Amino acid sequence: MEKRTGTVLIQIETRENVQLLNDIISKHSQIIIGRQGLPRSNGQSIISLVLEGTTDQIGSLSGQLGRLKGIQVKSVLLKNSTNE
Repeated sequence: MEKRTGTVLIQIETRENVQLLNDIISKHSQIIIGRQGLPRSNGQSIISLVLEGTTDQIGSLSGQLGRLKGIQVKSVLLKNSTNE
């Protein structure tokens, strides 16, 4: 299956599911190229993930995160111009 490069932007509105969020991210570590966390003074932290994987792998990650209460998720995928 063709690999894609993408990003997932995660906004943490409540901290009740942060441990589950980190567990899900860890389970998908094989597709994560980079991770950046930005704490905010209003209590709504942001995590940005840069990914490279199949649409199924990236969809699995974003879908699992999107089902968590108090978490908002948006993803963007790009088609790689060269696939190995």
